[in-house]
Amino acid sequence: MQSSEKNKKEVRIGLLGASGYTGAEIVRLLANHPYFGITLMTADRKAGQSMGSVFPHLITQDLPTMVSVKDADFSSVDAVFCCLPHGTTQDIIKGLPRHLKIVDLSADFRLRDIAEYEEWYGQPHSASDLQLVFPIIQKEAVYGLTEISREDVKNARLIANPGCYPTSIQLPLVPLIKAKLIEHRNIIIDSKSGVSGAGRGAKEANLYSEIAEGIYSYGVTKHRHVPEIEQGLSDAAQSKINVSFTPHLMPMIRGMQSTIYVEMSQGVTMEDLYQQLRKSYEDEEFVKLLDKGVVPRTHNVRGSNYCFMNVFPDRIPGRAIIISVIDNLVKGASGQALQNLNIMLGYPENTGLLYQPLFP
Repeated sequence: MQSSEKNKKEVRIGLLGASGYTGAEIVRLLANHPYFGITLMTADRKAGQSMGSVFPHLITQDLPTMVSVKDADFSSVDAVFCCLPHGTTQDIIKGLPRHLKIVDLSADFRLRDIAEYEEWYGQPHSASDLQLVFPIIQKEAVYGLTEISREDVKNARLIANPGCYPTSIQLPLVPLIKAKLIEHRNIIIDSKSGVSGAGRGAKEANLYSEIAEGIYSYGVTKHRHVPEIEQGLSDAAQSKINVSFTPHLMPMIRGMQSTIYVEMSQGVTMEDLYQQLRKSYEDEEFVKLLDKGVVPRTHNVRGSNYCFMNVFPDRIPGRAIIISVIDNLVKGASGQALQNLNIMLGYPENTGLLYQPLFP
């Protein structure tokens, strides 16, 4: 995109935390967006550097030099993607101009109960301060699971973009819970993610020799996405739901699969589950129920904003197995963020998101 063409774009985008994987995905997706152009990029540790020097695969993009957040000028920005780590976003969003539309990819505004945030994230939430601004912002945030909360997203100023695991889990479960087709008890979730879900930071546990040729279960009984999953499912049920959730790190770069074991309600059949999911998503562009018997594969959504799912009978009578796959960096993060901002600003929600899955 030449500079003259970029400057003609209708919406000026600020990208905070551009040097991480989700920030790079935002840049990749916006490369073909006809209305959104990036005019501001921040990355405190990479301030003064070009995006192409940090991510060489983006060297062809005409982008502003990255600056530190404290030096950012928001006068030339209409909307912001915030790709900062949890705990840092709260103070920054508080200081942003009120006219900005914001999609926050951190966990800072996903949980309504700030006590739960402190319990699971190990630090107090700024909304617990006596200053009034934080509670107001916290209540203003809309949880942006797009296909479920589309109408709320339309009128939002601040979107709390869902986590990757909660996206892959709630999309199949929420319609079934709302239709009272599955029991609220004994929901068991086995999820697997590519290593990119852990971020770009240098960590010993993410070294090649630690990850390759093996599977690693982590956050057993205490993964930070648990309260987010339970909040969404409880909202759908209008009563408290607890789940058994175990995530696993897989020796692959990107992709996510959630295998979910549920107990069907009395008198409900497998066909009922399948038809409810079909009815819920038949008009959706990015959520696809596969033909009966077809097993979803992460390979088939790689690099795309799609969620593929299907439902299967368990050998145990009265139980069913649901399999859902997404790309953790796209539908699980940056793609859903762009989908939400498109809706917030009145553009077709698939704009910039029609990349087909990359296979093989």
